[in-house]
Amino acid sequence: MKSIYYYDTDIGKITIAEEDGYITHVLFGNEKLHDSTVNETPLIKEAHIQIVEYLKGERSSFDLPLSPSGTEFQQRVWNALKAIPYGKTVTYKDIAKKVGNEKACRAVGMANNRNPISIIIPCHRVIGKNGKLIGYGGGLGIKEYLLKLESNNL
Repeated sequence: MKSIYYYDTDIGKITIAEEDGYITHVLFGNEKLHDSTVNETPLIKEAHIQIVEYLKGERSSFDLPLSPSGTEFQQRVWNALKAIPYGKTVTYKDIAKKVGNEKACRAVGMANNRNPISIIIPCHRVIGKNGKLIGYGGGLGIKEYLLKLESNNL
């Protein structure tokens, strides 16, 4: 059974979920997850602390056990996202090349869209090939906020 807890942050409400000692979700808003109970576990509390530190510009990386659930391709994309340095952006094509199929830009976009651990797995660092901000689960305003936060704290 998953434990979930809700927090207010500088970018709005977020939901953090844990199962079996791993963070499984960081979602925008007060998301409800199947088979979950509201319970602020020590790991969820630590994830919240690290996210707040990140949002204050005091943290550039996260040290949390993660377990996002997805296909093998999604896992490869999410691992590639974790390798994007703080304050940098890459294109969908860059990630497609990194996972071994440079023609898979749309599939990378879909994997990005399905990223269950926003912020910590930094899908906000992926932009369109023309440099435009496109698509983000929390909305483009939050994506722009996170990218600006990182560029201001390099």
